[in-house]
Amino acid sequence: YTSPSMKSAFADYLSDTGSSIRAIMVGTRRTDPHGAKLSAFEPTDHGWPEFMRVHPVLEWRYAEVWAFLRHLGVEYCGLYDEGYTSLGGTNDTRPNPKLRVVEEGRVWYRPAYELEADEEERLGREG
Repeated sequence: YTSPSMKSAFADYLSDTGSSIRAIMVGTRRTDPHGAKLSAFEPTDHGWPEFMRVHPVLEWRYAEVWAFLRHLGVEYCGLYDEGYTSLGGTNDTRPNPKLRVVEEGRVWYRPAYELEADEEERLGREG
């Protein structure tokens, strides 16, 4: 099994739902790769299925995202409780070294929501 690309997944989703979908919310933030030049509303790029990308958390900081999720009790992937702060592929994602703890010879990682600096979010990603 090969997972579909993001582009083909959107195309399939829009095809399956008919033409009623006009906009899709995206969790991109200003500090994310390619987030620096985004605005709150962006049409998709050339060659992508057509819809409006809405970026409601564009100006949020890393800690604000976690405060929001935890305050509302939103479920999230359990890897975040194991020190992962940015999830990518299975071969290029590791727990964030800034959350590493060594106690009495035992190594463990604090949960993602304890990371404080936005610029450290992707330190567990290779490449």
